[in-house]
Amino acid sequence: MGPWGGFLSGLCDNVEYVLTPAVICFFIGSYLGSMFATGLPDWCWWIATYGLFLALNIRGIALSFRVTVVITIISLGILMLFCGLSFPHIDIDRWALNIGADGRELAEGSGPLFPFGIEGVLAALPFAVWLYLAIEETPLAVEESIDPRRDLPRGILLALVTLILTAFLIVAINPAVDGVGSYKLGTSGEPILDGFRALYGNAGAIPLGIIALSGLIASFHAIIFGLGRQIFALSRSGYFPAPLSRTHKVHKTPHLALLTGSALGLAIMMTLWVVLGGKEAAPVIGSVLLNMAVFGAMLSYILRAISFIVLRRRNADMPRPFLSPFGQYGATAVIAISAVTLFYQLQDPNFSKGVLWVIVWFATASAYFALRGRHRLMLSPEEVFAFQQKTGPALEPARS
Repeated sequence: MGPWGGFLSGLCDNVEYVLTPAVICFFIGSYLGSMFATGLPDWCWWIATYGLFLALNIRGIALSFRVTVVITIISLGILMLFCGLSFPHIDIDRWALNIGADGRELAEGSGPLFPFGIEGVLAALPFAVWLYLAIEETPLAVEESIDPRRDLPRGILLALVTLILTAFLIVAINPAVDGVGSYKLGTSGEPILDGFRALYGNAGAIPLGIIALSGLIASFHAIIFGLGRQIFALSRSGYFPAPLSRTHKVHKTPHLALLTGSALGLAIMMTLWVVLGGKEAAPVIGSVLLNMAVFGAMLSYILRAISFIVLRRRNADMPRPFLSPFGQYGATAVIAISAVTLFYQLQDPNFSKGVLWVIVWFATASAYFALRGRHRLMLSPEEVFAFQQKTGPALEPARS
């Protein structure tokens, strides 16, 4: 789709990858503050979380991936443990269906399956999307993969199946646990911890809650890796300022990209904390950040799907390591779902608080690209291939 298409697609990804770990960091702080009641402001937990996992990612890819695998296995084990322990204490009719059509809590449950109708289902799309956000970062590990043609499709498909199963189990079981309920979870900052509290009280919930944090930690750690690689790749190609593609002299990791992206995410959190009134506004901060991240992701998905359709039509015979079984119909469905999600985000008052920041982000980056970035692009092999389809084989890459 040309340099501007590539830039805008990368910029949408950048919004997602900067803000998604910020949202996760917010909820990590919420869990830790709730469990330990130290009186520390949430931003202390945010700084500590970013600092620890930045150090791990800068230290080296091998260490980073080992930590990711271990934490992910622990996280999956805790989710399965929670489902197994909760199963004898589930009452879907009494607890999961305890919201009335007027939005009030039903003391005896037995409410409608969809209390707000189809509009309510569609309005929940941004939060449903959140369960799968950043799964598309897997290809950013292509340079560390032994056999990308085999490993990446397999990894993405297995990750998707894992997410579908675990998301369905948790969303179905957690609200149905005795003493929890959908109404309570609607304003919860630590839903799994609330489930453990209902089962074992505060004393038993704290050690299990600490272990349950592994899910948030695994997501945060992995997406910080994606954040660094995404900024590094855009800088290396000329879309972002060149210094962001420098690597650490010892560890060879994109430390400046990691530091810059993390600092930006943390700065946005701190600004919202001050502007919205600190601790009292904490739930709003989580919602604002989440909507901003999903906004960037939906725009990114739309551009990727358009790119997919363009490639299929212009280069139908191009060798591909994986062929989507859904083809252009699947890409069209992605565009439709993403557009509906964006539409319903616009109906959320919390979205309007964050959209201005995203617009400023886009305007600033676009001005840089228009004035400087587009004049210093360094073509990747994929871009050379794309241009050769139009201009012939004479075009050479600007870098080896």
